[in-house]
Amino acid sequence: MTRTRKILAWIGGILVLLVVVLVVILATFDWNRIKPTINTKVSDILHRPFAINGNLAVRWQREADEGGWRAWVPWPHVIAEDLALGNPEWSKAPQMASLKKVELRLSPLALLTQTVDIPRIDLTEPSASLERLADGRANWTFTFDPKDPNEKPSDWTVDIGAIGFDKGHVTLNDQTLKTRLDVLIDPLGKPVPFSDIVGQSAAKKALEKGSAPQDYAFALKVKGQYHGQSLDGTGKIGGLLALQDAAKPFPLQAQVSIADTKVELAGTLTDPFHLGALDLRLKLAGSSLGNLYPLTGVTLPDSPPYSTDGHLIAKLHEPDGAIFTYENFNGKIGSSDIHGNLKYVASQPRPKLSGALVSNQLLMADLAPLIGADSNAKQKARGGDSKQPAGKVLPVEEFRTERWRDMDADVEFTGKRIVQSAELPFTDLYTHVVLDNGELKLEPLRFGVAGGKLDAQINLNGRSTPLQGRAKLTARNFKLKQLFPTFEPMKTSFGELNGDATLSGTGNSVAKLLGTANGGLKMIINDGAISRSLMEIAGLNVGNYVVGKIFGDEDVKINCAAADFGIKNGLATSQLFVFDTENAIIYIDGTANFATEQLDLKITPESKGLRLFSLRSPLYVKGTFGNPSAGVEAVPLLLRGAGMVALGVIAGPAAGLLALIAPSGGEPNQCAPLLQQMQQGKVPKTVK
Repeated sequence: MTRTRKILAWIGGILVLLVVVLVVILATFDWNRIKPTINTKVSDILHRPFAINGNLAVRWQREADEGGWRAWVPWPHVIAEDLALGNPEWSKAPQMASLKKVELRLSPLALLTQTVDIPRIDLTEPSASLERLADGRANWTFTFDPKDPNEKPSDWTVDIGAIGFDKGHVTLNDQTLKTRLDVLIDPLGKPVPFSDIVGQSAAKKALEKGSAPQDYAFALKVKGQYHGQSLDGTGKIGGLLALQDAAKPFPLQAQVSIADTKVELAGTLTDPFHLGALDLRLKLAGSSLGNLYPLTGVTLPDSPPYSTDGHLIAKLHEPDGAIFTYENFNGKIGSSDIHGNLKYVASQPRPKLSGALVSNQLLMADLAPLIGADSNAKQKARGGDSKQPAGKVLPVEEFRTERWRDMDADVEFTGKRIVQSAELPFTDLYTHVVLDNGELKLEPLRFGVAGGKLDAQINLNGRSTPLQGRAKLTARNFKLKQLFPTFEPMKTSFGELNGDATLSGTGNSVAKLLGTANGGLKMIINDGAISRSLMEIAGLNVGNYVVGKIFGDEDVKINCAAADFGIKNGLATSQLFVFDTENAIIYIDGTANFATEQLDLKITPESKGLRLFSLRSPLYVKGTFGNPSAGVEAVPLLLRGAGMVALGVIAGPAAGLLALIAPSGGEPNQCAPLLQQMQQGKVPKTVK
């Protein structure tokens, strides 16, 4: 053997001896000796007390999962018992978390690339008390301030694959969210297969996507308050939280009650370390959609009791913000069905809700809470805090405009069929709702009514205080025989109702908007009929009285009814309001005050031909919208028309109303000659 070979042999032998000595030292070393050093070092880094109070040991064993020659490299398995982590100085409680035991294994080869690779950590009996103050300080937030401010960040990285755990206890006291929760985690005893909870179909779909959800291993119990509202729930979860492996989704299942809102979910959480995705079947139920706002931050309208069942998919790590999609959901709002798809993007500067909703059978009564027009009892049931005053007709409940600035929206809603009594012949509904930085637009809001259309363009600017509102309404081709289908004389009518209205006002409720409104209303009705029984059908008791006084119990043909009201500061004033019947022309003038809900109208009939009325004085309609009253004026009946023409007050309104006239059913519209005479300053006596 040459000298060189001897030297190499000695060097190799020494190295082998050193490795053997190192292995023996590592295998027999009492790791508890370095606990004080570890405790001090970690405490300094975290700026709070840390201690391993129990045994600290390292076992070396090979990993069966490693292939090839790596399977022969032993891995260190670290076991630490009785660990405790203290709170920051500002907390009144001394301890934040404790563990009965922690087990983890390290990849020794990864250390060569300055990576602490921990494929799995197992936690035994974890306990944590999480706390956040009103000023935002939280005990789960750590600061790692280097002693040297110019020191470069460490080149070492930590890579954790999965976290396993068993029974535990977690409390949360978050003053910023007004939330206090107490969560208990206990083993189920026997794992529950994923398919038993979500169903075979959902489990099969998960496998088709390339993932294999774990079985449910632990039961959850949670009590406390969330956003100041009582919370109580139970559920099931898996036993291994895969932080990075999307092929091992973490199973979730829960039933939670928050105040009057019920939440049921079942599905999976994927890749939580990188804020991956949620894939859940989600059921919601409660007394009003508006009550979801404090729980979710999503601005939804007040509604009757609701329930939905759909598929929630969340992508939590998108560049423009987390995306939540509620797919193919079905449900009910009040007695109306609801279906559709919604997407919520947590974008900046405001999140946005978009989608399309459809109701196959919609009840008009279920729309009343949108404007606060439901009863006091129903308002109380859905959590409303404003009470409609007795005798007040216009809704006083205020819109929650402060919520409008928290979210944008672009949602279409279609009511295919409106289910309603024959007295209100609405047939369908479509609207496009756009909410942009506090400005709410319904453009259009379209109803099918009695064979015609009611189109509205509504703009409510919630950025201003008080709210500024504008509305433009167009009624076209309402068929009279469909408006009053149970009134026999109208069944052969070809008549129609057409009208226009423009309004603008300020105020945070329907009552205040109308009470300050400016604008106008024009309406034309031709070829109809009128009687006391029609007033009963329409629910107009005062109208019943007036018609009875003028015509008795007869059904009377209407050639034309025309109305033009100017509205200023909530006061609607009659500029032209006339009924032309086969026996008389009836003039109505006066005011309707939306601010005070007071009526002050005078009704003056003029007989045609030789027919004489027994009525010797004009009629009046006074009182409130909710309790109107009618009677006979204490002055003689005079020829009203001559005075109007002399003043020239009907020519302008009559000209404006001519634009609403359109032939109906091929027949000439009988409003045309009436309005043309009025436009020319003539008093119509007979229209043929």
